[in-house]
Amino acid sequence: MGTKKKDLKYWIGKIHLWLGLGSGLIVLFLGLTGCILAFQHEIESVTTPYRYIKNEQRPFLPPSALKAAAEKALPGKHPHSVSFFPKDRAAEVAFYAAVPEYYYIVYFNPYSGQVLKVKDMNRDFFRIVIMGHYYLWLPPAIGQPIVASATLIFVIMLITGLVLWWPKNRAASKQRFSVKWNARWRRVNYDLHNVLGFYVSWVIIFIALTGLVMGFQWFAKTVYWTSSGGKSLVEYYEPFSKKNTAALAAATPVTDRLWEKMKADYPKAQFLEIHYPESDTAAISAVANPDLDTYWKQDILYFDQYTLQEIPVTHSYNRFAKASAADKLARMNYDIHVGAILGLPGKIMAFCASLIAASLPVTGVYIWWGRRHKKSKGKPVAAQQVAMA
Repeated sequence: MGTKKKDLKYWIGKIHLWLGLGSGLIVLFLGLTGCILAFQHEIESVTTPYRYIKNEQRPFLPPSALKAAAEKALPGKHPHSVSFFPKDRAAEVAFYAAVPEYYYIVYFNPYSGQVLKVKDMNRDFFRIVIMGHYYLWLPPAIGQPIVASATLIFVIMLITGLVLWWPKNRAASKQRFSVKWNARWRRVNYDLHNVLGFYVSWVIIFIALTGLVMGFQWFAKTVYWTSSGGKSLVEYYEPFSKKNTAALAAATPVTDRLWEKMKADYPKAQFLEIHYPESDTAAISAVANPDLDTYWKQDILYFDQYTLQEIPVTHSYNRFAKASAADKLARMNYDIHVGAILGLPGKIMAFCASLIAASLPVTGVYIWWGRRHKKSKGKPVAAQQVAMA
């Protein structure tokens, strides 16, 4: 019995080692960039002063006025959406297109229409970090499978690591929960890898699994099927409007009418967004979020751009009140991934877990290198002892 257990743990250790050596650099990179992204909102609040304005006792300019001002600031490009925040925050008009590729945000004083900043988001620090975290700055079709595969390997490493960590008896368990700081560095490094790895595994597993949801469509469908009791995940799609040229003569632009409707329906919303129609058959969409720090509770609505009749959708991104438990779990995915689901304590946990996860490949390689070095030094001594015998 003892030999079988030893043999099993030996092979689990080999799997843990070789998977770690194969994915260590990517895990290190994902951990460090994850630390940065955990506090993205907090860092941006102190590094982007143009996003904040003086509160004035007058109404915001409507979406059509900001659209016209934004088109003057970026001629030849089509506005994608306009976002409104609390009264001390700048409004944002986003410009986005895949072909030719560009992504800009124009920041406005929503009271006066003054342009505060025209920002190329492809040069934005956090945008660059996100592209690295998601795709390693490679084309998405190449980078995303690499990142997702490394994350899957890391999940296997977490499981095998817990098996290797598990103490054989009660006496051994005393060494599994604390770092022996007064020992030699090699022992301290070993404890840092094992003890911190154990503690962080219960947080990082959620970060890793939510990363797999974003990285693998098959995994996202599996999670949804499991959480919904066997229902299939409906992939995101955009509805369409029925073209009605007679309705184009309305005195007030449709974006302004929808904005007024959203303000009336969501008086306590911290975030309102109106999407400008991309074509004469596209739906016009709107987003209302009661919280600036998370995304999962927001209502995402779609309307006919001519009649403003709401168009129902069957995927997860619709009205929050209509979302099933599985839909809400799918909506929570990003907020869980960065720890925002638990507010500031959750972000701190995500930061610490990501930092320790980044350290595991480093401490693991040092353990492996130390053992190799110890074996190579031990061979001549063993040979000498044989010769002397």
